[in-house]
Amino acid sequence: MTLTLQEKINLSNIRIEKAHINLKDAEYTFKEGKYGLTINRSYYAILSASRSLLVLKGIDTATHDGAKTMLSLHFVKTGYLPKNIIDSFRILLARRTDVDYGDFSETTVEEAEDSLNKARDFVTSVEQALIRLKSEWTSG
Repeated sequence: MTLTLQEKINLSNIRIEKAHINLKDAEYTFKEGKYGLTINRSYYAILSASRSLLVLKGIDTATHDGAKTMLSLHFVKTGYLPKNIIDSFRILLARRTDVDYGDFSETTVEEAEDSLNKARDFVTSVEQALIRLKSEWTSG
C-alpha cells in the first residue's frame, strides 16, 4: 500500500498520540506500583513513537527488532535522533520481553522508574525529530 505524504503525516500523528497514551498508562501504573505494566507500557510508548517516524519514510516493519534497526538506519545515522536512543529501545525491549514472557521475572521499582524515564526521553526526542523533519519538508 502506497500512502500519500498527507496520509503518512496523518498516520504519524495518530502513532505519536498513541505513544502519549501509552506513556500516560506507564505513569499511572508506576504510581499504582504495577511495575511490570509500567515497563510494558513504557516499551509500547517508544515503539509507537518509533513507528510515527518510520511511516514518514514509508517504512512499516514486521518485527520489533526491525523497527529498531530501521530507526537506527534512517534516523540515528542521519542525525535526527541521538545515538543513545537505540540503547533505550534495546533495554526496554529486553525488559518488556522479560516481564511479559518470563515466568519468574521480578521487576524492581528502579527498573520501572528507569524504563519510564527512558520512554519519556525517547518520546521527546522523537517529537523533536518529527518537528525537524516536517519543517524540512515545508521549507524545502
